[in-house]
Amino acid sequence: MRNISDIIERYLKGILHESPEGTVEIQRNDLADQFSCVPSQINYVISTRFTLEKGYLVESKRGGGGYIRIRRIELPGPISLHTHLHQTIGDEMGQTAAEGLIYQLEEARFLNSREAALMRAAVSREVLMIKLPERDRVRARLMKAMLISLLG
Repeated sequence: MRNISDIIERYLKGILHESPEGTVEIQRNDLADQFSCVPSQINYVISTRFTLEKGYLVESKRGGGGYIRIRRIELPGPISLHTHLHQTIGDEMGQTAAEGLIYQLEEARFLNSREAALMRAAVSREVLMIKLPERDRVRARLMKAMLISLLG
């Protein structure tokens, strides 16, 4: 059985997928009640699984009428994807940003799961055993080369 974080993530992604605007607005306490969990569990799921690197924009308003709004950021179409990737990657790229971009491309079906797994392995800090900041420069060059090859 999946853990509660996976269930909440799947639920929110399902709502986002069905939303014509690609946005979901929730009340943290209501969602916690729905899943019989503490509100901090909702915060954990949102802060770890709905990040900017993974293609989500999260806004929150605290207080009585407070809400959490999650919006899916869509990747550009295939024609402008190369320009977007070049600008996103830049000259340096940290591991978290690289993994987030790979996740985004896999979610958008530009990469299959095998390609994404290979890319994650190739850019991991365990493989790139070089001191910073050179490691982030090598990772950026690797990401660009792999994506040009795969999305060519």
